[in-house]
Amino acid sequence: MMAATLRELFFPQLCLLCSSGHAGDVAICDDCLGDMPWHIENTCPQCALPSLSNQRCGQCIQAPPDFDLTLSLFQYQYPVSSMLQQYKYRQMLTLAQTWGALLALRLGTQALPDCIIPMPLHKQRLQERGFNQSMEIARVMSKRLNLPLDMSSCTRTKLTPPQASLPYKARIKNMHGAFSCEPTLQGMRIALLDDVMTTGASLNALAKTVKAAGASHVECWVIARTFTP
Repeated sequence: MMAATLRELFFPQLCLLCSSGHAGDVAICDDCLGDMPWHIENTCPQCALPSLSNQRCGQCIQAPPDFDLTLSLFQYQYPVSSMLQQYKYRQMLTLAQTWGALLALRLGTQALPDCIIPMPLHKQRLQERGFNQSMEIARVMSKRLNLPLDMSSCTRTKLTPPQASLPYKARIKNMHGAFSCEPTLQGMRIALLDDVMTTGASLNALAKTVKAAGASHVECWVIARTFTP
């Protein structure tokens, strides 16, 4: 505590958005945090899209996804959209600390799952990008929540085109057979972590694979959710 206080006194953290001092360990000042596009209330607890009175939406009732709930920090809007692009494609890795800290705070005191599984990258994509953006956020959350991080049970076995370039139905087809998972998750409650949820096709494919490996409950933790896939 003393070390943190002295560090803040002599080397104040500048806000990533407005460059003002005293941004704290999330690197965003209170004023800028207040202006962020936080995920709205009244959303479906399963897919996190708008829904009256936080009830399951009609889509999740008619065609339930393989994950059981979704927790999102923000709507995928500016400046979050721009920050995530900088993080993912320009290797602004300091943002992993920001996302991980904010998501850990958002979880608060709610019951936690047994472990976190970050969205796997295919080895070729990992080589091209140099890091797994979901993995880096998961590392931060694992430390903050004292929650095990599972980096080995699930792998991406199929190199697929980027989901953002595909229409909805093609995204679902694109993810068929994309993951494999060791059958070591019997009865476990799993949190899948990804940076952005658009249609949910990738997370749903991973959730299906994880449940096939024995998981009893799967929830999605994402930094941002798009409302218009």
